[in-house]
Order: sequence, then structure tokens, then C-alpha cells
Amino acid sequence: MEREKSFWIRISFIISVILLIVKFYSYYITNSAAILTDALESIVNVVAAGFASYSIYLSSRPRDDNHPYGHGKIEFFSAGVEGVLIMLAGLFIIYQAVYNLFFPSGLEKLLEGMILVAFSGAVNGILGVLLQKKGKKLNSITLEASGKHLLTDTFTSFLLILGVLVIYLTGLNFLDSVIAILFSLYILYSGYGLVRKSVGGLMDEADPVAVESTVSAINKNRKNVWIDIHNMRVQQYGGDRHVDLHLTLPYYLDLEQVHNEVEELEKVLEDDWPGIMEVFVHADPCIPEKCCHYCQIADCPVRKFPVDTKIEWNALNMSKNQKHYHDLSD
Repeated sequence: MEREKSFWIRISFIISVILLIVKFYSYYITNSAAILTDALESIVNVVAAGFASYSIYLSSRPRDDNHPYGHGKIEFFSAGVEGVLIMLAGLFIIYQAVYNLFFPSGLEKLLEGMILVAFSGAVNGILGVLLQKKGKKLNSITLEASGKHLLTDTFTSFLLILGVLVIYLTGLNFLDSVIAILFSLYILYSGYGLVRKSVGGLMDEADPVAVESTVSAINKNRKNVWIDIHNMRVQQYGGDRHVDLHLTLPYYLDLEQVHNEVEELEKVLEDDWPGIMEVFVHADPCIPEKCCHYCQIADCPVRKFPVDTKIEWNALNMSKNQKHYHDLSD
């Protein structure tokens, strides 16, 4: 898996370098600030791909004494760096566009420049789709972030072509700076999105997708003897996922039976995740006065009260640190 991640990020780096040359040549022959936005974003692509390559190498290293949860969080850092670089490029482009409004320069060979930008955009689009698919398959936020960035680059490239085409047909050269500023604002927004996701991951913000996936896997294999699950925490670092939860079991089970139920729940979660899954289960004994009302064991030998409800497990109530009877009105 890590070898495949490294392969795709190296491909991304090589292509980014080639397209960087193509786009700067396009700017060189046109002198267009709008096309400069595409060229500068290519610098970000190259730097980000290089950093992503290192982050994937580091995240693949096994856990050690200093990093008991592994090195997967470096991928959040990589996505954050990419977002910051995108935002810096956007700010520089705005500066350059405003400067050109007051000190305009002549535009040349716009048709040739548009063809080169279109070629670069098409290549980025194909690579972006592949990186996002591989990122989801390999559970790599770095590949997904790179793919999203390249798709954003493709989208802006083709909108940029339309803008340059208007300039080419009308001869209104001041539109070059206006288009550059508009595209820079979009670039800033895209960069902010990556930074926001990166900070959320580094701060262990709850990942709704990871939580819902865990809840779904448990519900598909739910057993009546698993009376309740609560205080569940799900963290994901790169391709590694960590789950902590409390499992309520009948108090009369012996230690071996409790151990077997815990192992079965762990296996359910491990089999559902293609990457590395680490599960910590804390077993709680049931309290008849509180649990009998929703315990689904049909032939429970110690039942004191009849069953009058069934708690539907979801991301909200399974995450609460409230034992046995959460979700009940009494």
C-alpha cells in the first residue's frame, strides 16, 4: 500500500515539474497576469508534491517508542503546508494583478498561450481524478489533497482560458488583471479548505466519515449480548484508524466469555478497514435496574424487568460518555 502511494506521488511530482515549465513558457510568450496565476500555482504543485512524497515515506514508518500511534499525522501536516502555499500564491497573484492595472504591459500570442494552458489543464485533470481515487482507496489524505488541488487547478485553467479568450476577442487588456484577481480569490478559498482540514486532523477533530463507517460496521454485526456501546472515540491518521469504546456485557459472563466477545467486536472492526486498525475495548458489566429495559437477550437468566425499548446505535449516542442507559428518557 505504501509503495503504491509513493509511486503515485512521484508521478505527480514529475508531471508537475513538466507542466511548470509549460505554464511559465506560456506566461513568457503572452506576458499575461491571468496566465501567471496558473504558472505560480504550478510552483505550489511541485513543492507540495515533493513534500507529500516525504510525508508518505514518513507515515509508512512503523510506530516506535516516541510515536506510539505511528507517523500518520504527518499527512495532515503535508495537506496544511499545501494549503498555505496555495494561499501565498493567491496573495502574490493579487499583488501582481493590481500592479498591472496601474502599470499595464502589452499582451502577445494569447492564442498560443491558451493552447498550452488547455493542455496543462487536461493533464492535471486526468492526474487529479486518479490521485483522488487512489487516495480514497489507499486511505491517504495526502493523495486526496493533491488530487483535489489538481482538479481545482484544472477548473481554474479552463475558466482562465475563457477569460483570456474574451481578452483576445475584445482587446480589453485590463480584463487580464481583473480575471487574475477573481481567480486568486478562488485559489485562496481552496487553500483555506485544505488548511482547515489539516488543522482539524492535527487537533483530533471528529471525522464524521470515520465515525459513521465504524458505527455502520458495528450495526451490521450487532449481537444481542452486546447490550450497549458508549464512549466511542475514532481517530484516523493516514491509513491507520484507532477506535476506543466501552462495551456493556451481561455481568454473569466469566472472564473467558468476556474476552471472546471483546475479540469478536475487535475483529468486526479490523475486517471492515483495509488499513491498519487498532481497537481498544473496555468491558462494562450490565446493571439490571438500568439495562433490563433495553437488553435484547431473549433468554436472560437474571432479567428483572421486561424489555420495553431498543436503542438504535448511532454516532451521537455511541460517542457519549454515559453508561448503560443513554438515550432513555427516564
